[in-house]
Amino acid sequence: MSNTVSRASLKRNWFTIASLVSRDFKLKYRRSTLGILWSVLNPLLMMCVLTLVFSTFFRFQIENYPLYVILGNVLFALMSESTTGAMYSILNSSSLIKKIRIEKLIFPLEKVLFQLVNFCISLIAVAIVMVFFHVAPKVSLVALPLLLLYVVLFSAGIGLALSALAVFFRDVCHLWGVVITAWTYATPLFYPLDILPEWAMPIMEYNPMFHYVTYFRDIVLNGVVPGVGENLLCLGMALVSMALGLLLFKKAEKKFILYV
Repeated sequence: MSNTVSRASLKRNWFTIASLVSRDFKLKYRRSTLGILWSVLNPLLMMCVLTLVFSTFFRFQIENYPLYVILGNVLFALMSESTTGAMYSILNSSSLIKKIRIEKLIFPLEKVLFQLVNFCISLIAVAIVMVFFHVAPKVSLVALPLLLLYVVLFSAGIGLALSALAVFFRDVCHLWGVVITAWTYATPLFYPLDILPEWAMPIMEYNPMFHYVTYFRDIVLNGVVPGVGENLLCLGMALVSMALGLLLFKKAEKKFILYV
């Protein structure tokens, strides 16, 4: 009996998440002429701007630099946009939370899944750049779902923690924007790793997005699947993030209705 109830609850929650993802797409591209094409155009346009600025003025000599840039940007955007969306998810759903009994975990997780779908669409932009620069897809791309699992778990953990904290401390919403900006420049998205001073390299090892972005570039540009040690490190960071975020969220969610 309990298994039947659990399956029914899971099915209902999944239907709710799918409906919310569909709603978010409609809201994001409402009254837009190009609509969902912006998920492809945005990374392409950003790549063009960064390539023009950094390859011209800073003269970074990186092979297939535009592809190097777009790979870093689209993966980092998956994390930054999903965590930011998750942070506001409980606050923006306050009217619904007050009216009906619903699993609150759905709201931040849906924002992460929405950005995952958006990321998958943006891979079309990556494919266009690969074709333009004659970079053939490599067998190592089979590791992409594994990388996405790491990044989604990592982002979901941060998103859950932020969504809970934002309910009680609105300043978190403003602070996170600063953190994301600093994190963007602290990750080699548009500059080569070798320009960093020697003292910065050990610190970079503690940057999860450095590992995830490097993983992405390895499987796309270098045709290399990172070894067992790197995979365990990436998985470990993702699981720690998810565990801490879930623990904080579950501990705080009973008080949400008093503060939203």
